[in-house]
Amino acid sequence: MTDTPQAAVDPGDPVTDPEPVAGTPGASSVMLLGSGELSRELVLAFQRLGAEVIAVDRYADAPAHGVADRPVVAKMNDAEELTALIERENPRYVVAEGGVIAADALIAVAERGVAEVFPTPRSTRLSLDREGLRRLAADELGLPTAPFWFAGSTEELGAVVQHAGFPLVVKPIASAAGEGESVLVRAEDVEPAWQRAVAAGRIPHNRVMVESVVEIDFEVTLLTIRTVGPTGPAVHFCEPIGHRQADGDVLESWQPQRLAPAALDAAKSIAARIVNSLGGRGVFGVELLVRGDEVYFDNVRPRPHDSGMVTLRSQRLSEFELHARAILGLPVDTIMISPAAAEIVYAGAEARPPSGQDPQAVLAEALAVAESDVALFNRPDETEDRRRLAVALATAPDPIVARDRARRVTAALRRLW
Repeated sequence: MTDTPQAAVDPGDPVTDPEPVAGTPGASSVMLLGSGELSRELVLAFQRLGAEVIAVDRYADAPAHGVADRPVVAKMNDAEELTALIERENPRYVVAEGGVIAADALIAVAERGVAEVFPTPRSTRLSLDREGLRRLAADELGLPTAPFWFAGSTEELGAVVQHAGFPLVVKPIASAAGEGESVLVRAEDVEPAWQRAVAAGRIPHNRVMVESVVEIDFEVTLLTIRTVGPTGPAVHFCEPIGHRQADGDVLESWQPQRLAPAALDAAKSIAARIVNSLGGRGVFGVELLVRGDEVYFDNVRPRPHDSGMVTLRSQRLSEFELHARAILGLPVDTIMISPAAAEIVYAGAEARPPSGQDPQAVLAEALAVAESDVALFNRPDETEDRRRLAVALATAPDPIVARDRARRVTAALRRLW
């Protein structure tokens, strides 16, 4: 199955982006802030386009360090150290990929024109601030969302409960999807939910977001690629990706997720508006909740993410290749070549291979599944609380069949841990 790339731009977009400058000193030098497993794929995508990549992280021997042109260990949350590193290496592009990064340093670098910064410093800051992002989406842009509130104490959380009623979902202000979340169904849940959310936040923050539980049919990720060319900004859409958590330690995703025509139009409108507001160039994973023809904005990640790893087999260009092309100012396309599915297996640092297990025999069993592929992650990845162990991939004429194949691959791989 193939799809013609689609592009759109909000006529009212206030963001003005400079076009990439080719042929200047360091034009193909990319500094990647964050060197986890996803960054490893991104390093390879940049290198295939002729870029030299400096991979930075707070610890040595990170996954992307093994393939980068130059690995660097630095405190990315230290504004002074990060600024000095950027000035010393003098890259043409600085790409924030993961971890807690000193946004103030990126803002200063961008304002001085030392390098082009992606995502925009504003996007980087909002990706660590659910309150700021939700207020941008709902209050400034008028995007439909689930009813929400914010609380700065257990007393304020209790007041929200009295006002809104049950059930409610409590989330940290800054965390990965699912981390520190609780569902409140009775008054006794308030204190534990508060403690769990505050403890799980990526940055110290005594504040939580509270949402009403909205009945939906499914969740989708709409990968949206923002580019800037001779005619100005444009956004391109991949086919919607369905996703769900399975058994708590597996993320399952598949492409395409079918949407009604009205829902698809609404999804693209929401994605274009939030992405154009954030500005910059690259891949944005816009998370949406769908119920019939109704679509609600949930979140946006200004970089490739786990749910988009299905594009490694479903599309002509993966989310990593699309991100690299957009940042370097090169043409993109979002052609899907086959329905596909992916399952990512996670575990804590305690996961170890069982003794006596033959890895080659396990791989042989997994890859015996029709149209399947696997990627095993062996390097330590300290960028996420949950370590990725592997991704199982499969294609098929239909996403339902692809999902079944990916599950069979995962079932075989589980014997490795």
